[in-house]
Amino acid sequence: MGQIIAIVNQKGGVGKTTTAVNLGACLAALGKRVLLVDMDPQGNATSGLGVAKAGLAATIYDCLTGDIAISAAAIETSVPELRLVPATVDLSGAEVELVSMLARETRLKLALDGVPAEYDYVLLDSPPSLGLLTVNCLTAAEAVLIPIQCEYYALEGLGQLRNTLGLLRRMLNPELEILGVVLTMYDARTRLSAEVADEVRKNFPGRVFQSVIPRSVRLSEAPISGQPIISYAPESPGAVAYRALAREVIELGETQGDQVADTDGGVERTGAGGGHPGGGDLGAVAEPEPAQDEDGPGEAGGASGIHQGARDYPAADSAAVGEGLPGDRGGAEAAGGGDGGANAGASGDPGGERRGDAGAGAGGEPPAGGYQPDRGGGGVPAAD
Repeated sequence: MGQIIAIVNQKGGVGKTTTAVNLGACLAALGKRVLLVDMDPQGNATSGLGVAKAGLAATIYDCLTGDIAISAAAIETSVPELRLVPATVDLSGAEVELVSMLARETRLKLALDGVPAEYDYVLLDSPPSLGLLTVNCLTAAEAVLIPIQCEYYALEGLGQLRNTLGLLRRMLNPELEILGVVLTMYDARTRLSAEVADEVRKNFPGRVFQSVIPRSVRLSEAPISGQPIISYAPESPGAVAYRALAREVIELGETQGDQVADTDGGVERTGAGGGHPGGGDLGAVAEPEPAQDEDGPGEAGGASGIHQGARDYPAADSAAVGEGLPGDRGGAEAAGGGDGGANAGASGDPGGERRGDAGAGAGGEPPAGGYQPDRGGGGVPAAD
């Protein structure tokens, strides 16, 4: 039985689609059968895999609003073992149409019934909002992967997202858990990236993947060619980072069965090293090495490592995101890097093995807001 993973963040431009396409391609390259469902009306995952939107026989819109089966809408891609349920701009009208439908929050879940048995992973690329399409993704998913850009604005909506996840767990999908948070667009030369990464780890203790996705010009160029990064630039730092992330996701899934123990109605990671079989968790990130640009040499020095505990931020509220969600992330190889010198924005390599000693914590109350399933409007827009 495959795992359904929703890739969600209500803020746009944080790397959701880039992560969905490249994680899916890397999982497929590692021998996993993957289905990528494009739930964004912009259809960037569709075009990013080189699929022409004109003349498609069926899209995810038909699956949500009609009787078309997911298996009938899924098409082959250039990556073996990776199939796609495409999206077009027609999907933008689905939120309006879903408002008047019965069980509007579960349309995607019903469409996916039986599909995961054919695949090892089903990835849901959600739109940048907290509307009905995103709610459908969260209701259908078993786990959530949250990409967070290493910029200040990316942090502002975290409270609302945590609150929404808590509401979804209590009212629509009690089995929903946070698979992990992945840091994207990391620039090791800047202190801001280090501070944002530090704050994310304090808000999601023990739930941040070791693999850090660098800011890379190759990742920006790959969608132009309609290829994932492992096809467009297989040796680039972005490709290395997404391969490492895919290995972490696979390892987490394979070890989940023998490392989960019921404790007081929740779930707790057990085992040596505080969680992941490799030992420690993500308490700190090693100081990055100077980056080498794909097109030429570049300097990426001047950034100190990320140290947890430098400042006092409120920890994530465990009641909002679910008591006893997955424990410490650790033990997998973290690889990253970035573009430097002549290419727009250089990024260092935060790679190396990270080992720390961060424990799970609980803290402040999440702010009010988020999706209310009993309202007729179909979701609350993301905070500015």
